[in-house]
Amino acid sequence: MDVHGALAKRLGVDEATLHDLSNYATSSRFSSLERAALAATVALTREARALPENLRAALLQNAGSDGFEEIVATIGLFNYLTRLHNGCRASAATSP
Repeated sequence: MDVHGALAKRLGVDEATLHDLSNYATSSRFSSLERAALAATVALTREARALPENLRAALLQNAGSDGFEEIVATIGLFNYLTRLHNGCRASAATSP
């Protein structure tokens, strides 16, 4: 399990929900806010330069402007930390 999955489990997310993440868009395990946040996460992870307007609107509708900012900041932070971790681990693996 990756570091994010382990953290989610420590925060109380059950195993079935973690396994259903790949089906977040249609799963009844996720609220409309959670589905919007997960869709934004996928979009910003794939293309960090802009959040598509439909996802921005869905987040704003479900989370409000303060929640929107918190969610986008959290997505950015975890993307940064994951890239930093992966980069350090990759460079450590290639060092003599």
